[in-house]
Amino acid sequence: MKKTFLCLFIFCACFLYSQEGILNIKDKPNDDGSALILSWDTTQIQPANIIIERETPNGEFVKILKSEEITGSYEDGTNIDPKNIYTYRITAYNNIGEIIHISKSKAKTSAQWFDKDKISLLILASLITLAILYYIFSAKSGKELFIRKIGGLESMDESVGRATEMGRPILFIPGTLDLDDMQTIAGLTILRRLAQKAAEYDSKLIVPVCRSMVLSTAKEIVKEAYMKAGRPDAYDPDSVFYLTDDQFGYVAGVDGIIVREKPAANFFLGAFYAESLILAETGFSSGAIQTAGTAMPSQLPFFVVACDFTLIGEELFAASAYLSKDPHQLGSLKGQDFGKAIFVVILTIGIILEISGIHFLKDFLTIH
Repeated sequence: MKKTFLCLFIFCACFLYSQEGILNIKDKPNDDGSALILSWDTTQIQPANIIIERETPNGEFVKILKSEEITGSYEDGTNIDPKNIYTYRITAYNNIGEIIHISKSKAKTSAQWFDKDKISLLILASLITLAILYYIFSAKSGKELFIRKIGGLESMDESVGRATEMGRPILFIPGTLDLDDMQTIAGLTILRRLAQKAAEYDSKLIVPVCRSMVLSTAKEIVKEAYMKAGRPDAYDPDSVFYLTDDQFGYVAGVDGIIVREKPAANFFLGAFYAESLILAETGFSSGAIQTAGTAMPSQLPFFVVACDFTLIGEELFAASAYLSKDPHQLGSLKGQDFGKAIFVVILTIGIILEISGIHFLKDFLTIH
């Protein structure tokens, strides 16, 4: 009799043990604590289907998943808060809809400090950051950093000098976008240097704009440049003025200025769209020296064929460091170039390894 009860006890214990772990819940790795991973294994009971529910704050259970799979997993990322503990219930049914198993599991999420799947991105970012800091300190210590010559910027003095000799004005267009575009900011940076040179050479500067924020900024830049050149009395507040926000209305106004004033030097530096060729062709027909720069790939061909000098893409953004020789800007520029060199080397090595059937580098750099 005792042996019978002992066998029955062992059987029940084994049965209960086999029921444990049917629904397992764990925190999703490498996330901000906003998801839980639910996995189930109902091999022992072989149900026809299962339903997984989550308990709401008022104690009710809401269905989040119904499946006919014996094993599987599901990611629950709906309104998950790391501060709360969540209760899940799994219910298994047989072919005739009877409940053959029901159990609950609890879990809590946690936010991770680091996403280990992005460690390669951290390493690359750290290398570029260290390179930028190194070049900044090198520039501050007096070390001369090599930056290749940019023809459009080197010719600026020549263009201003030519306008002075001919007694004709200089036209500067800072693009057609507002101050929230980096190309506009880069163009206005060059305007600072150009306005200072115009003040030194006593040349007339014309800056028509099509955005109110650009108008205010350009006025202050030109005024400050004249003060820096020691000629605040020569500053003309009307040299920077507003035309219109309309794209082709603005182009028509600028073309009219080119035809009437016949500037000796035109600068188109900023963001441009379909108006680029109209501006460049009108300026070309007037016989002016033209310098253009934009990061709009579709507009670069028009500037290249119609202008004397063209700043292509990142040359426009490098102009600030190139002209000012500021250690912080020079260091940042060189550090970014170092980062590009790293990417080229990694890309070359990766191609060679992939051709050789070695996938280590690709797997390491892949961000999930």
